Amino acid sequence: MALRIDIGGLPPERLRFAVSPLGELTAMLHVLAEPAHHPQLAGWASGVWSRLRPELADRLKEAEFLWRSSRADFLVPASPRPTLAEELDDVDAIGDEAYATAALVTTCGSNRVHFAGPSPLADAGARDRALGLAQARGAVQEAFAERLLADPAVVRARVRDTLEQCAEAFFDDAWRGVAVRLAEDRRLKHDLLQRRGVEAALASVSGAVALAPGGGAIVVDKLQDTATAADGAGVTFLPSVFGRPHLVAVYAPGWRPVVQYPVAEPDSPEPVSLETVSRRLEALAHPVRLRLLRTLARGPHTTGELAHAWELTPPEVSRHLAVLRRAGLLAARRDGRYVRYTLNTADLAGLGPDLLAAVLR
Repeated sequence: MALRIDIGGLPPERLRFAVSPLGELTAMLHVLAEPAHHPQLAGWASGVWSRLRPELADRLKEAEFLWRSSRADFLVPASPRPTLAEELDDVDAIGDEAYATAALVTTCGSNRVHFAGPSPLADAGARDRALGLAQARGAVQEAFAERLLADPAVVRARVRDTLEQCAEAFFDDAWRGVAVRLAEDRRLKHDLLQRRGVEAALASVSGAVALAPGGGAIVVDKLQDTATAADGAGVTFLPSVFGRPHLVAVYAPGWRPVVQYPVAEPDSPEPVSLETVSRRLEALAHPVRLRLLRTLARGPHTTGELAHAWELTPPEVSRHLAVLRRAGLLAARRDGRYVRYTLNTADLAGLGPDLLAAVLR
């Protein structure tokens, strides 16, 4: 499973690394809405909530669907500006239909249900569908969608005012602490793109981002099967400190693809691919293989010893061991005429965190 961004024929200079104040504010808002996703920032989130004025706290909860389960496309800019105010001006320049559709796609769930065809602002059927999806997400979300469809100008002005209040309440202080780090990461990625090309630059973004064989597409390792095209506009990459562990991709029709990626922490492990996680889960789904792992957890064993212990035939044990080895859960070491198998405890222990990381990615 992956998101594929078609970049066939796209000049390397159309892959852009940039820093976005609005993108980082949106990442902070997501942390405040979902602190469980970001245990390393739990103290920061708790401190912000404790200092927020009650009115602003209510406003954040009212509009949190724009950044909680996914991000509204207009909150992850494809053409970042130096200041938050300039980026908010660009958002103001978006037409009501594009704004409302992007907001409703986000508020109607994390599966990015797009409203193909008529706009919910202009078409009664599309409006009913949007409200039905919002209603299923709860009363607050339904009320937000109703207000947006009834008077987009009022809701847009309120959202902007809320974001400006966030700047004063917590963003400006946090931004001063991360802006230099983001700029340095952007510079390093841009220099790598210039010196060593697209493949090296993408590899430096994340182990979950790669150039497809042949160079015609960017492949983002996520729990989805989706494709989009950069066309002539290119792709924008935004580093984020507050976004970890998420790898956010904006790819709706009509929007330039944007990938917001977490700035690597020192000694942070490379993400394990979804294919590897899936292979390990499948390997563990068989009761016989679990029994073999139980024995191997006590020490190295040969095929014959495992067959004797569980009253199985050696060929049957060999087939199960092959599955476990392909999943990376076993190591094999030849000892004279025997091959002894050992449990890979580190990768087995990491399966839970690896699975969670893949889901959150």
